[in-house]
Amino acid sequence: MLDITAIREVGLPAEVTIYEVGPRDGLQNESATVPVEVKAEFIGRLAAAGLTTIEATSFVHPKWVPQLADAAELVEALERVPGIRYPVLVPNERGLDRALEAGITDVAVFASATEAFAQRNLNRTVAESLAMFMPVVSRAREAGLGVRGYLSMCFGDPWEGTVPIEQVVSVGRALLEMGCTELSLGDTIGVATPGRVVAVLDGFAAAGTSVGNLAVHFHDTYGQALSNTLTALREGVTVVDASTGGLGGCPYAESATGNLATEDLVWMLNGLDISTGVDLQSLVDTSIWMAGKLGKPSPSRVVQALSGS
Repeated sequence: MLDITAIREVGLPAEVTIYEVGPRDGLQNESATVPVEVKAEFIGRLAAAGLTTIEATSFVHPKWVPQLADAAELVEALERVPGIRYPVLVPNERGLDRALEAGITDVAVFASATEAFAQRNLNRTVAESLAMFMPVVSRAREAGLGVRGYLSMCFGDPWEGTVPIEQVVSVGRALLEMGCTELSLGDTIGVATPGRVVAVLDGFAAAGTSVGNLAVHFHDTYGQALSNTLTALREGVTVVDASTGGLGGCPYAESATGNLATEDLVWMLNGLDISTGVDLQSLVDTSIWMAGKLGKPSPSRVVQALSGS
């Protein structure tokens, strides 16, 4: 690997937490079933590479996401490393019950900033989905769990087009006010550009939301994920979602391509002298290994560069 001198841009954070979504968001769209032992090894390799937050799976009904039907089996098979969080997505109270039974310490709920996506993804209006999440969040917090709120379609919706910033802020703040400890702002179809990122973050700031409560989740449909991430860092965000190997997309948004690749993110952060605790070569090796299991190459430019492919 080339040894390039790192230079931190003035105003950027000294440390960034990477919220790894590969095992859940990354694999959920794969048509061929990935064996539970492969998923468990994948998560173990990610932990060994230095990632400290690894979203493991989702306790969703198997009918909706067949790839994650083995959630309980996977959680049982995990060799949990002290100091590492293994959050799971829970769509409702039944999902929370399963997470609590499995001894999970962190969960996430998945909301939409738009009515169109809420209906397609949750079969509910935005208001109805928030009402469904309220007891989930309340019970989880009472049990001492960390609760992340995912908010999708924050920057654009394939059915509604541009999403008003005040609409994004309103739904996002509702999730925080019901008790979510972190809000991840999702560019579900990858249409965001830096100016829009600043505008959305400024909208939350104007409404009194601390940037410390916010994370960002960018897709690379138009090649903007890294530029949008850097913009968010300049605005004070220190938690960034990414997927090892660039795996993933969204099963309910056909135009969405893969998530921001964790390797691409780490390369940029290393060059900016921002600490992540992640060993890049170990991560690249893991992506090459998983690509072999999936039978297709990783779209990550850094994986391609460092693997010589």
